[in-house]
Amino acid sequence: MLYLWLKALHIIAVVCWFAGLFYLPRLFVYHAMSDDQPSRERFKVMERKLYRGIMLPSMIATLVFGIWMVILNPGLFGTGGWLHAKLALVLMLVGYHHVCGAQLKRFARDENMRGHVFYRWFNEVPVLFLLAIVILVVVKPF
Repeated sequence: MLYLWLKALHIIAVVCWFAGLFYLPRLFVYHAMSDDQPSRERFKVMERKLYRGIMLPSMIATLVFGIWMVILNPGLFGTGGWLHAKLALVLMLVGYHHVCGAQLKRFARDENMRGHVFYRWFNEVPVLFLLAIVILVVVKPF
């Protein structure tokens, strides 16, 4: 029963984390397009609160519940390469999360050098991770 609770909490944390991963780069798009100081300051506050208040705790919860499930069921590693591939993608997603954090700091210091078009493309990266991870977990192709 504990395993099922952990799985439910893991899925909830993943949903919250991805909500932030989808929304923060969208805020970057609007921030890069803003041309007045009050708007830029508003975006800085929104970005900081989203990153620190939602994304970071959700990422940590996702990792804690995921690791806990693997500890309770180490046999998962023998079920095929899908879990190894998923974990590799999750590690890359953690990297993307930190790239978002670094970009947030550049915006906070008014040092952004990229335009809104870059962030529109940057915003699509977590979609690719989500597609690959869900397919690996559900279909278990290898």
